[in-house]
Amino acid sequence: MNSPESGARILLIDDERAIRRLLRAALAAHGYEVLEAATGEEGLQSAATQHPDVIILDLGLPDLDGVQVTRRLREWTQTPIIILSVRGSEEDKIAALDAGADDYLTKPFGTGELTARIRAALRRIQPPGEGQPVFQVDELRVDLLHRTVSVDDHPVDLTPNEYELLKLLVQHAGKVVTHRQLLRAVWGSGYEEEAHLLRVNISNLRHKLESDPAQPRYILTESGVGYRLKPG
Repeated sequence: MNSPESGARILLIDDERAIRRLLRAALAAHGYEVLEAATGEEGLQSAATQHPDVIILDLGLPDLDGVQVTRRLREWTQTPIIILSVRGSEEDKIAALDAGADDYLTKPFGTGELTARIRAALRRIQPPGEGQPVFQVDELRVDLLHRTVSVDDHPVDLTPNEYELLKLLVQHAGKVVTHRQLLRAVWGSGYEEEAHLLRVNISNLRHKLESDPAQPRYILTESGVGYRLKPG
């Protein structure tokens, strides 16, 4: 984990140039390296390519809502996210935190409080190397940032449920994910016993991803327990 003195990298995702300029000066004075993005999509790209240690995110972005950005980030990274927004209602805070944000500050704010929140976030940071947005094993490539799947460089069109299943297996590649875990995560509470839903969707996934679905190379069955994705 980086410390401020060693130049921990902070990504600011905010469309207000004045706020970014203020934060850049304040954070640089504390020894942080500062990256900037003015839109949600730009911020997602920067998070994937620049690997920040902490993300400071506004909710009111011009293209994507900050809650949506948070959800998309949480599909592939556990980098700490601090929301910094004029929205101060309990509903907004709950929505952002439920989406995966780690902390919430309301504008106007004090830079001293913000830097204290950043220091706390850095103490909780994951070890480097985890949460990479692109998974690849043999010819199978899954880009969690852009939500795309390809086999041998050919795009694969998945249904929303098929993609969610594959995403969960990617996030636990090499580990067994139980039937109940998969059903609960994709279809929700109350579907844990609907094994036929899982069998049908896994079969469909295999027909789309495997050269020989009867002898799968990627999605492996752990009999009576669940499924495991071949690790990259």
